[in-house]
Amino acid sequence: MADGTWSGLTRGLDDEDLAKLTAFRDFCRSLDGVEERIHSADVTYARRRSFASAYIKSHYLELGVELLREVDDPAPRTAFATTKKITMHRYSLRELDQFDDRIRELIREAADTVGGGTR
Repeated sequence: MADGTWSGLTRGLDDEDLAKLTAFRDFCRSLDGVEERIHSADVTYARRRSFASAYIKSHYLELGVELLREVDDPAPRTAFATTKKITMHRYSLRELDQFDDRIRELIREAADTVGGGTR
C-alpha cells in the first residue's frame, strides 16, 4: 500500500515502470512554480490548480492532462469535461518512448493554462 510518499507510490514497480513514472515526474518538476502532490494512488502536479497526474497500472503509464481545449493529436484514450472550461485527457503509455515531445508539450500547456487557475 502506498503511503503518500514517492517511495510508497513506487514500491513494487519494476525498472521499466519506474522509469516511465520517473520520466513524467522529472519533466513536471522541471516546470517553473510547480508543486508535487504525492497521494497513495498517483502523483499530481499543480500550480494554483492541478493540471497533470500519473500512476502505473498493468505496466502502462496512465496520464491525466487537463487542458482548456480538446486534443486529438496525440489521440487520448479518452477525454471528458471536468468543468465547463476544462477537458481531462487520459493517455495510456506502454513504452517509455511514448512519453515524447508531443505529450510533454501538452503537459507544459496544461501547466501554463489550467495550472494557473481558470477563474
